[in-house]
Amino acid sequence: MRAAVLALTVALVASNQINLVPEFSAGKTFVYKYEGLILGGLPQEGLGKAGVKVTSKVLIRAEAQNTFLLKLQDPQLFEYAGIWPQDSFAPAAKLLAALNPQLTVPIKFEYANGMVGNIFAPAGVSATVLNLHRGILNILQLNIKNTQNVYELHEAGTHGVCKAHYMISEDAKTHQIVVTKSKDLTHCHEKAIKDIGLAYAEKCAECQQRLQSLTGTATYTYVMKPTDAGAVVAEATAEELHQFSLFNTITGAAQMRAKQTLALLEVQNTAVAPAGAEYAARGSLKYEFATEILQTPIQLLKINNAEAQIAEVLQHLVANNAAMVHEDAPLKFLQLVQLMRVATFEGVQTIWDQYKTKPVHRRWILDAVPFVGTPVALKFIKEKFHAGEFTTAEFTQALVIGLHMANADPAAIQQAAGLALSPKIKAIPAMREVVMLGYGSMVAKHCAEVPSCSADLLKPIHEHAAEAIAKAEISEVTLALKALGNAGHPASLKPIMKLLPGFGAAAATMPMKVQVDAILALRNIAKKEPKMVQPVALQLFMDKNLHPEVRMVACIALLETKPSVALMSTVAGALEKEPNMEVASFAYSYIKSLTRSMSPDLMHVAAAANVAIRALSPKMDRLSYLSSTALHLDLYISPAMVGAAGSAFIINDAATILPRAVVTKARAYLAGAAADVLEVGVRTEGLQEALQKTPAGDRNADRVTKIKHTLKALMNWKALPAGQPLASIYVKLFGQEIAFANIEKTFIEQIIEQATQTAKPRARELMKEAVKALQAGIAIQYAKPLLAAEVRRIVPTGVGVPMELGFYTAAVAAAAVNAKAVITPPLPEQIETVTLDQLKKTDIQLQAEARPSVAMHTFAVIGVNTALIQAAVMARGKIHTAVPGKVAARADLPRGNIKVEVLPAAAPAHIAAVSFETLAVARNVEDLPAERVASLAPAGHSGADSLIPASIQKTLCGAVPYFEIKGCLEVNSRHAGFMGYNPLYYMIGQHAARISVSKGDGPALERLEFEVHVGAKAAEKLTREISAVEAGSQEENIILMKLREILEAGLKNKNSSSSSSSSTRSSSSSRSSRSSRLGSSSSSSRSSRSSRSSRSSHSRRSSSSASSISSSRSTSSSSRYGPFLKFHKEQYLASHARSSSSSSIEALQRQVKLLGDAIPPAFAIIARAVRSDRNLEYQVAVYLDKATSRAQIVLSPIAEKWKMCADGVLPSKHKVSARLGWGAECQDYAADFKVETGVIESNPAVRLEVEWNKLPRLITFAATYAKRATEYLPLLRAARLAGLALDRAENKDKEVALIVALPTQTSANIIWRAPKMTLSKMDVPVPVAVPIEKDGSIPALENMDIRGAIEDIKNLDFNTLIKKGLQD
Repeated sequence: MRAAVLALTVALVASNQINLVPEFSAGKTFVYKYEGLILGGLPQEGLGKAGVKVTSKVLIRAEAQNTFLLKLQDPQLFEYAGIWPQDSFAPAAKLLAALNPQLTVPIKFEYANGMVGNIFAPAGVSATVLNLHRGILNILQLNIKNTQNVYELHEAGTHGVCKAHYMISEDAKTHQIVVTKSKDLTHCHEKAIKDIGLAYAEKCAECQQRLQSLTGTATYTYVMKPTDAGAVVAEATAEELHQFSLFNTITGAAQMRAKQTLALLEVQNTAVAPAGAEYAARGSLKYEFATEILQTPIQLLKINNAEAQIAEVLQHLVANNAAMVHEDAPLKFLQLVQLMRVATFEGVQTIWDQYKTKPVHRRWILDAVPFVGTPVALKFIKEKFHAGEFTTAEFTQALVIGLHMANADPAAIQQAAGLALSPKIKAIPAMREVVMLGYGSMVAKHCAEVPSCSADLLKPIHEHAAEAIAKAEISEVTLALKALGNAGHPASLKPIMKLLPGFGAAAATMPMKVQVDAILALRNIAKKEPKMVQPVALQLFMDKNLHPEVRMVACIALLETKPSVALMSTVAGALEKEPNMEVASFAYSYIKSLTRSMSPDLMHVAAAANVAIRALSPKMDRLSYLSSTALHLDLYISPAMVGAAGSAFIINDAATILPRAVVTKARAYLAGAAADVLEVGVRTEGLQEALQKTPAGDRNADRVTKIKHTLKALMNWKALPAGQPLASIYVKLFGQEIAFANIEKTFIEQIIEQATQTAKPRARELMKEAVKALQAGIAIQYAKPLLAAEVRRIVPTGVGVPMELGFYTAAVAAAAVNAKAVITPPLPEQIETVTLDQLKKTDIQLQAEARPSVAMHTFAVIGVNTALIQAAVMARGKIHTAVPGKVAARADLPRGNIKVEVLPAAAPAHIAAVSFETLAVARNVEDLPAERVASLAPAGHSGADSLIPASIQKTLCGAVPYFEIKGCLEVNSRHAGFMGYNPLYYMIGQHAARISVSKGDGPALERLEFEVHVGAKAAEKLTREISAVEAGSQEENIILMKLREILEAGLKNKNSSSSSSSSTRSSSSSRSSRSSRLGSSSSSSRSSRSSRSSRSSHSRRSSSSASSISSSRSTSSSSRYGPFLKFHKEQYLASHARSSSSSSIEALQRQVKLLGDAIPPAFAIIARAVRSDRNLEYQVAVYLDKATSRAQIVLSPIAEKWKMCADGVLPSKHKVSARLGWGAECQDYAADFKVETGVIESNPAVRLEVEWNKLPRLITFAATYAKRATEYLPLLRAARLAGLALDRAENKDKEVALIVALPTQTSANIIWRAPKMTLSKMDVPVPVAVPIEKDGSIPALENMDIRGAIEDIKNLDFNTLIKKGLQD
């Protein structure tokens, strides 16, 4: 009885419940007023925005059970580009007229329990129009639960399956039911999204935990009227918001805001007739991507005849980028690519047949086709290669870019597989490698879009790998492994494991190189399935029977799987017992470098690495720097969401000096994504094994001896074994291997033999052709376009139009070169018969003019992008440069002189122009001339509250003295910074800068001349130049005469016997110096002697004791830091001994102030600016004195008295000294520089000292005020905040010194001594071990004869080299 009462109660309660499931009664037509609006821009009002609006009446009527008709009545389309909300929408009348026949066609849809099912429409309704219907139906998607008021569930919609939160309440006044629904559009399943150009980027989930670059939310509000049959949607409002920012969203973000309203107007009895055409299933509520994938958001093209339009754009590019690149060439190139994307194969074929015989047109087509990225383009490349219409170079370029740019659908993958198996491709090994690697990359791209991609896509590679293993074809096995590594499919793990030691029997028969390649192939798999790779990599690393290199590569793969604390602790425990020093050093250094990682995706790895390092013994820090090592450095700026990382792996072998392998990798982080931008690896396994059979492989020899033997073995490369790879190299871009090469002796011999066979006869022919062409005059025009970046993300909006985020960078570089040569007397027809004597009598004059130019456009876009209408906010940057040059050269190499003249060239109005602007753009394909464009920044504001003026227009001009060249910088800027403190407001608007160069107002500059004279002719040239200068007084004439005598005497000394000693030269030069000063006044002589005397006494005081510390320094300073002690007092490179007093700069300058007084210059350079009224000439002479290991460079104007001298001497291998002097005879001002090595507190150290005697007044004036300023600044507090120790000390007034000491090879003590203070910082970590021993020696360079190498270079006989080259 109680059970019956309970059942009756439940039934009564259920009968009183309101049914809120939306229903459309049969026989009724529900008429709604609909408006859909989408706007893009920055959130604040008063800025520019762009958008689209759709209005219409919506008629819904039941046709059958759960099947309904939806018809748009009187639809209207509007576009918007202007300042919101002041400006108004403009009707798109022409577009509406074109689309109205499709918009008014009724569609059918299934609808039950508030859920939209399949959608049906005639074939004449395009996907773009049908998506507008989906936007309306998406509002009607209501998953009502009558038993709950608040609940969550996953709900299908236009965006995919997203989590929805429902809340149901009742309005007490109107007794209407209000349903509120909210969706998180950022995290959806089966998401409707298209990414282009992002396949190789990795999603960094940790980077977006606090900040997300792209977010989306949607909120729906329904007013429901209950009825007996269910509930009627009386009113519905939907608001959707998408926000994007590369940086911290707190400072503002670009937004796309969509709003939809649906209000019930009336319920009619009028029927809605379906269309007469057949209805076909067109999918579900999920958005259907249409032709917007082929449509770039930066320009809208109405394509009626693709072939004709391609020909028109092609002709424009050829005609306007010959002499100089057109400023809009990048945009035109993008237009060419877009047109070719919609063209059919037959259309592209027609264009090719029309222009393939025209070289310039052919180049533009071949440059555009790889960036098209459609199956048509890939088929075109494939068929033209098989038809023999491409050269190997053209095919390589097209294929390398085309495979990576192609849309990776199954059809394109099959085309790549067909290319890889093509017999013609197999006949070209290098080409086949490109195809196989590209095939693997296409599979990786496809699986990035379709995570559930089938393993059958890799079946050809798996079968090829199995066949190659069975036949023991090592090169084919390696190629298959690299292709599988690019694909990174988890299904490839088992085929790869067959080649790993301990996992497959085939590994025992394979060389170690294959095992290493197999491990490296696991790395891309580990990014998707780290748990699958970890046990394999760990087992390989822990197996002590394997070769150390295999274990170290396994360590790389293991740590890239981001191991947990437990796994890292396991590795640390194994390292404690590791017997191999190379493995221990490598793993320890890698783990330790990871402890300092700041990258978000490695923060858990860094924590685990810290635990492991604390568990390891500190003794591992003292491992030799020559052992294998790994280094990881990174930096991540969280507010900006940007970062960079770099890794380097050096795998050494104790048996030889050369590393077995070196790998470097660069990684970048941006906007929540990460990518391995570049990776380069070099292995020398075969070379190592070959060296083991030479004396370099002697394990008992010291490292220096091994270096000698290794270098000797490398020089004698012909004795190395044939048929064995000596080295290999690979290059990866964005995690994909794009090229690799194996270097072996046979390969080198074949290249040399082919080059020798073809070079000798061909070189003569080429030389003849080149000489003839130069004499006749050549004109070359070349242009090269590049689509450097195309990154797009397309997501649907509730309105039914797609929102696109796009980033494009396109550039075109062009150069026009004209050259002509005059050879007197003309060379004979048989150039190989020319003798050296004939060449000496030949005068070669060359005149060339070049006009290089570059144009680059960069676009960043957010907005609506369809093939019919675009409404977007765009940031556009442009760079256009053109720098012409004209040069005339005359060469007389046997006489050792070259003359180059820079002549005036016709310059464009602006040699450089840079612009950046932000725009709101709205346009439709039916009325392109009526395009609406508005700046995001409103009209200028003159308020005084803005720190930066809202509008800037400045022109700054300046002229170069004497040269009379005028340069102007024009700056125009308008921004919206007055609207609020936001960095984005200062960026938006228009900003431009242009640089122009023109002639000045004075006498015109005719040319610039440069003459280089080498050897004995250099002194003669200097003598003639000095003779050509008109002296201002008799006294100056005497000086010039004496200087001429000195130069001539230098020539005689050069040609005299080499047995004359250094002292003889010194004494003769001293006499010459004294005689040359006879004409000068006594006052100048006295001042000169006085200055030299003061400097000499100063130098004696400063060098009296190299190890003493000034007694004037404070006690704290001297107690904190010990004295700097030199390693050796003086150790000279010269073979004969000489006293220490003669080795310093001061002593050598006392003997000979200017080396030009004693020896001829090694070479001289004369620079001359020729004007219509007078000339300006400078000369640079370089002197080398072998006996004293001294070099001197003297710069001086020929018509003036001042000089600038740079003196340098290498007195020992532990010391380098230099002096820079300038003024009259280089004596007015001077500064001394000294670098020497030694010890400080028993630690090897290096000391840099700068000491000055007299400096120009401007420098001393600034130094005085800087010194006064330091007295008022809180330096002690600032030093403590910076971690520095500061001591007040009375150091030398005119000297600063920097000392760096190395207490260990991985840490440094830094000491800076200034006149009034000493700064220091101890135990500064050094990222890489410094290979310096305690005595300051570097073992690897201990026996290198640097001086001997310099002598060999100086003693080269260029005449003999020229003669030998002619004979060859």
